[in-house]
Amino acid sequence: MTTPRQPSGSGSGSGRRQPPRSGAPRPAAGRSQPAKGQAAKSQPVKPQAAKPQPVKGQPARGQSAKAQPAKAAAARTPRAPQQRRPEGRPPARSQAAVRPRPKTRPPQRPKALKLAEPKRRLRVITVALSLVFSVFAGRLVQLQLVDADALAADANTNRYLNIPITAERGSITSSDGVALAATVDAYDITADPAMFTPGATGIPDAPEQAAALLSPIIGVSKEKLAADLHAPKTRYKRLAAQQTPAAKNQISDLKSTLEKQAGSRTCLAQKKLLGKPADQGGRTRVDNECANPLAGVFNQETQKRVYPADGLAANLVGFVNGEGAGAGGLELQYQKLLAGKDGHSSYAQAGGRLVPTAGGSMDEAVPGSDVKLTINRDIQWAAQRAITDQVANSGAEKGYVVVQDVKTGQVLAMATAPGFNPNDLSLSKQSQMGNPALVDAYEPGSTAKLMSLAAVLDSGKANWDTKVTVPNRLVRAGQQFKDDIEHGDWYLTLAGVLAKSSNIGTIEAIETLGDGDQLKANQVLDGYMRKFGVAQPTGLNFPGETPGMLKKPEDLVASEKYNISFGQGPLQMNALQATSVYSTIANGGVRVAPSIVQGTTGPDGKFTPTPPGEQTRVVSEQTAKTLTSMLESVVDDEQGTGGKAAIPGYRVAGKTGTANRGAANGVGYDGYTASFIGFAPADAPRYTVSCTLQGPVNGHFGGQLCGPVFKQVMEFTLKTMQVPPSGSQAPNLPVEWKP
Repeated sequence: MTTPRQPSGSGSGSGRRQPPRSGAPRPAAGRSQPAKGQAAKSQPVKPQAAKPQPVKGQPARGQSAKAQPAKAAAARTPRAPQQRRPEGRPPARSQAAVRPRPKTRPPQRPKALKLAEPKRRLRVITVALSLVFSVFAGRLVQLQLVDADALAADANTNRYLNIPITAERGSITSSDGVALAATVDAYDITADPAMFTPGATGIPDAPEQAAALLSPIIGVSKEKLAADLHAPKTRYKRLAAQQTPAAKNQISDLKSTLEKQAGSRTCLAQKKLLGKPADQGGRTRVDNECANPLAGVFNQETQKRVYPADGLAANLVGFVNGEGAGAGGLELQYQKLLAGKDGHSSYAQAGGRLVPTAGGSMDEAVPGSDVKLTINRDIQWAAQRAITDQVANSGAEKGYVVVQDVKTGQVLAMATAPGFNPNDLSLSKQSQMGNPALVDAYEPGSTAKLMSLAAVLDSGKANWDTKVTVPNRLVRAGQQFKDDIEHGDWYLTLAGVLAKSSNIGTIEAIETLGDGDQLKANQVLDGYMRKFGVAQPTGLNFPGETPGMLKKPEDLVASEKYNISFGQGPLQMNALQATSVYSTIANGGVRVAPSIVQGTTGPDGKFTPTPPGEQTRVVSEQTAKTLTSMLESVVDDEQGTGGKAAIPGYRVAGKTGTANRGAANGVGYDGYTASFIGFAPADAPRYTVSCTLQGPVNGHFGGQLCGPVFKQVMEFTLKTMQVPPSGSQAPNLPVEWKP
């Protein structure tokens, strides 16, 4: 029995593969054939899916084909069961009688990828993560430490809304505490422009749509509203101030309707698609029906200035502008006192809604003070009605009436016509909104003769019964002077010069002051006029008030040296100054500075009275008494010019005035100024009333036009203030003498 040949891959013999014999069939790949002399009962070997790999003890690719039969034979040899050998023990050597089982190629696993070195990979990842975390850490340091304050301020700026709180404006009341100007609740319409951007509203033209809705309600143009809303960097914008509760409610109702419409299921679905890609059904805007362009519109409670008496004392009280600040009259003069101090509030908001838990701040506003005037509401009404009627009847350009308490200097009425209604300034002209009683400077005319004769009497140069011969013409400085009517020689007392309002008689009386030196005479007269308050501030400090004008004696030329004595030329006054002259005589020769404010009431409720007006002795008490009697002759004597000012039961002292009115361009004269100023009762003076008409066309004499106005207003004043009638008769001083 021969020993079978060992496979060439067993490790014995040559490693060269022998070619197969000629004509011998080649065994099929993947099948094992039984060896010669052995049963064919052995189990077949399954084919290998992977490409065979050379293993130890088997020929590699490229070996000689001679070894293939032996390899096939070995593959056909059944594999004997192997016993597990103990670990570490060498295999037992096979016996010679036992034929060794050929080795078969075991199934091969796919070749595994060789990974990179783990340590190196770990180092790379560690470095990369370190860099990332370093960037994060640096950014956190910047946010939390370096830029923390600035970022927090920016965040608060965007998160918190600072809303100004307008202080409640103080009231202006009459002397009895009735409001002439008051403040009522109103609403400012405001907006947050950041809530009108396309991203916030879902539509590109939210400002324009909001402007179209708001314009007809608040009365602001669409263009201005749209411009205000196109300011996304601003979180607060006031669109309209001091709107009525009705306007506020209309906007609120419209906003609620739009909000309900925009909250529908369809609209909410559209909003969810905003900003998404087009392939996901995204949208760049919502439909107009789903937008609420008023979402960023709000209302803020504030105040509105109203004038309960409409135009009563409007020229004195004044008015406010659209922002609620004083723009004329006492409203402007006492702006700071009336306005108080505004405050502000700050609160967190999200989507235009208050966040109650986010905190905030509040700086309370300090209300303004109330201003109580010396104006008597009833007397003001009577004066205003009288001057308004006479301006219309005489065709005058304007007129004014002043009523003053002779003892205190307080102004009880200051009425002008035409007036205006401060509740609706659109109905008035700019020229009607001032106070001409204080702003107009005019040549007073014959009412100024009282100062000239006061200087003559107080200087001791003449007495009331001094005889004066008055020719029809008087030539001075190369110019002829005349009276208002043609006449022959008049033989008048000094009282008659005043009663008949003679210009020539006044010039002759003034010349006695200088003993033949006209400059000296004018210097004396100038001193008295200035003490009476001419060309001096009244002390009211009213906006636009004129101090008047009085040229210095040294600067007077030609006829100015003479016509100044009867109130023409280089002499101009306002109506209150002229009234104060007569109040000075009524008060025994003592001038009391005029006042129009009785006092103020602060936010604490404390009333602070206005200090009494400064008192100045102008003429002696005797001079004042004599002048009072002379003024009574103007009203009571049949030759006097003021008969229409007489009041039954009361002694009245007064003087008419008829002056050429300076032209508007300041060159020459154009028209007349008619006036009457007087006080009553003459035996115990209480009140002075002045009436002035500028540019009347239906007559021009002061006695005829202003005498009746004086009577109407003075009579009402005496009855309102319950002044008893005079208890004695007027002295009726003689006005003429016989040569």
